[in-house]
Amino acid sequence: MLQKIGFLPGFNKQITPTGAEAQWTGGENVRFRYGTPEKIGGWSQLGDKALTGSARALHQMVNKEGIKYAIIGTNRILYAYSGGVYYDIHPIKTDFGALTNKLASTSGSAILTITLSTTAGMTAGDILFLEDVTPPTGSGYSASDFDDKSFMITEVVDATSVTITMGSTASATATDGDCSVKWYYPVGPAEQVGVYGYGISQWGGTVTNPQTNTLDGALGDNVYGTGGSGTSITLDSVTGFPTTGTNYILVGTEEISYTGVSGLNLTGITRAARGTTRAAHSDGATVTNYSDYAAWGQAAATTDKVAEPGLWSLDNLGSTLLALIFNGAVFEWDSDLTNAVDTRATIVSGAPTASRDMLVSTPDRHLVLFGTETTIGDTTTQDDMFLRFSSQEDITDWAPTAINSAGTQRLAAGSRIMGSKLGRNALYVWTDTSLFTMRFVGQPFTFAFEQVGTNCGLIGKNAAVEVDGAAYWMSDNGFFRFTGKLESMDCLVEDYVYDDLNTTSNQFIYCGINNLFGEVMWFYPTADSNVVNRCVVYSYLDSTASRPIWFTNASSIFPRSTWIDSAIFGLPHGTSYDAGTDTCDTVGNTDGISIYYEHETGVNQVKGGTTSAIAANILSGDFDITQDQKQGITFRGDGEFIMRVSRFLPDFITQAGNTIVELDLRDFPNETAASSTLGPFTITSSTKYQSCRARGRSVAVKISNTAVDSNWKLGTFRLDVHAGGRR
Repeated sequence: MLQKIGFLPGFNKQITPTGAEAQWTGGENVRFRYGTPEKIGGWSQLGDKALTGSARALHQMVNKEGIKYAIIGTNRILYAYSGGVYYDIHPIKTDFGALTNKLASTSGSAILTITLSTTAGMTAGDILFLEDVTPPTGSGYSASDFDDKSFMITEVVDATSVTITMGSTASATATDGDCSVKWYYPVGPAEQVGVYGYGISQWGGTVTNPQTNTLDGALGDNVYGTGGSGTSITLDSVTGFPTTGTNYILVGTEEISYTGVSGLNLTGITRAARGTTRAAHSDGATVTNYSDYAAWGQAAATTDKVAEPGLWSLDNLGSTLLALIFNGAVFEWDSDLTNAVDTRATIVSGAPTASRDMLVSTPDRHLVLFGTETTIGDTTTQDDMFLRFSSQEDITDWAPTAINSAGTQRLAAGSRIMGSKLGRNALYVWTDTSLFTMRFVGQPFTFAFEQVGTNCGLIGKNAAVEVDGAAYWMSDNGFFRFTGKLESMDCLVEDYVYDDLNTTSNQFIYCGINNLFGEVMWFYPTADSNVVNRCVVYSYLDSTASRPIWFTNASSIFPRSTWIDSAIFGLPHGTSYDAGTDTCDTVGNTDGISIYYEHETGVNQVKGGTTSAIAANILSGDFDITQDQKQGITFRGDGEFIMRVSRFLPDFITQAGNTIVELDLRDFPNETAASSTLGPFTITSSTKYQSCRARGRSVAVKISNTAVDSNWKLGTFRLDVHAGGRR
C-alpha cells in the first residue's frame, strides 16, 4: 500500500539515525524554506581578480553620488570594489621615496634585493608597492613587470635590506636598479597559530640530556645556515645530538629546528623556532641540544597561547570609510572624492593607535574603539577591556571635556573585549565571558552601560550578528540569543559543531545573515583545518519553540571567510579563501587568495568564467513500519517487521534537470546501510513512479543532484510498502 513519508525541518545530529525517525540527519548545499528542503542558490564571482591573502572583513556603503562600494580587508591589503573593478586603497606606513641604485639582481635567481633606509618593524609577508622602476641592467626584467603590482617581502635580510621574489629568474647580476618604494601598514598573518610565551619555552624550564657542542663557522642574522647560505649548520661534533625526527638546538637565545644529521652538519634547519628571535652567532658559539626542553612539566612542542591573526573592523560615517587594523590604528577613506579610487586610506589624526574593535554608533554618530589605549598614542597602554568614544561627529576629538561628548569606559566582566555590533536600540559589546549593552543617553554621560549576560562570551570577533532586534552569537559553550533577555538556544547539531571545532582558530569564525531566507550562518574551521571549511545555519524565520531549525554544510565550495546580507547590492555577498593558490595581483604571494562572490544567482557556481555544478544532497533518518490489524501498515513503527518497498512516487515542488534518489537499507542500527537493488534511481521531471526492489527493517532516503543547471525543492514522497516477516 502507498504510504506518505514526511520529515520535520532541519537536521538532527544529536541522536542516531535510528532515533531520528521522521527527521533529516545531514546533507550539504541545502536549506529549509517553509519547512521543506531545497538546494541552495548559486553564486557568481564578482570581477575577474583574485585578492591577495585571506579576506577578514567585508563592508558595503553608498556615497553621496549613489555609487556603491564593497570594502574588502584581507590580512595583507584593503580593497574597494565598485563597478566590477577592484581598487587598492591600503594605507601607506612608510614612503621611502625614490631609491637610486638600490634594486639588485643575481643571475639565475628570481630574488631581487632592495636596500632601504631602514627595515625596522618589517617582517616577511609585508607588502611593498614599487613605482618608477628601472630594472637592474641586463636582468631581463622590464618596467612593465612592476606596473600596477604589489610585492610581498620574502625575507628581511638585515637592518636595511629586504628581498622580493619575481616570477622568473634574472639574466644577470647587477646592483644599479632604481625604484620608488612604499611600505603598506602590516595587518597580520593568514593563520591563527600557537605561540610560545611565559611558562613555555626557555623561561623557568629544564632540559633533558643537555648535550652541548660548538659552531664550526658563524651564523648570520638571516634564515640561512653556516656561511650565510643553505639550510645546514656545521658543528665541531654532533655526538649526542638526536638524528631522526624534528629536533631543536639553542644558540644564544635563538632556537633552531633541524630534521637530520649528515656528517658534522645538522640539516633541514629552520631559524627562530618555537617563538624565539633570530640573531647572529659567532664561530665557536655554544650549541645546546634543546629537543627535550620542558617548561613546568609541559613539552615545549605544545602551547596554549595563540597569536591572533590579521583582522579588520570596517564601518562608515556617511561617505567616509573607517577601517581599523586589529590591535592597530584606525584609518579613513573619503569615497566622495572625484578621484576616490586613486586615493588611499590615511590614519585618523588624534585617534588611539592600538584597538581591538571599532564601530560607528548611529544615529548619534560617535566612533567607538574597543580594547584601546588608556593614553592616546601610547600603544603600551592598550587595555583589552577599555573603550573610548569620540566626540559626536568628530572622529579626531577623543579627550573628554565639558564641551564635547567624548568619553571612556572600562568594562568589568571578562579579560578582553571580543567584539561589538550595532543593534536596534543599543550597541552590543561582548567580552570573552559576558554581554554588555551600550545605549546613547546624551549629556552628561553620553552612553549608559549595562551587563545583561554572563557565561555567554563571544568566541571570536566576527561570531555575532544582529537582525530584527535580536542578537545571535556563538560562544565557547553554545549558541545564544538576546532579545531583551538572554537565551541559550536549543541546537540539534550542537555536538556535531563543537566536538569538531578548531578553537585555536576562533577568530576565523564568521557570522552572517541571509535575510532573503531568514538565515543566520556561522562559518567555522573544523579541528583538522586552520581555515574556514564548514557552515552551520539557524533559520530564525521558520524556527519555533518546539522545533528549532538548524542545518549544516560541509561542502568544500561553500564556506565563506566573510559574508554580508543584501542591504546594499540587493543580493548577499561573501568571500572564499584558498590557502594553496598564489596567483593574484601581488608578486611573490604566499598567503593564498580570496574570491569575492554574489550569492543567490541561479543554481550553479560561476568562478573565473567557468560554470560548475553545485552538488547538493540530503539524508533522512531511518524509518520503519508497524502493522496493525485495524490500521494496516504505518510508519514510525517499532521496527519489528521487515518492510518491502516495490516502488516510490517522487514528488518535487520544483525540479530542473535530473535528481538522484537512493533508498538506504539496514536491518540493525549498527549495520552499515546498503543501497536498494537497482538503485540509485535517476528521476526526471516527467517520472511518475519508480519501481525498485528494497527490503529491510529500516529505510533511509537520500536526495541529491550532481549536474550543472539541476535544481530541486522536495515535496511529499510516497512509498509502496508491504510488511514482511520478523526476520
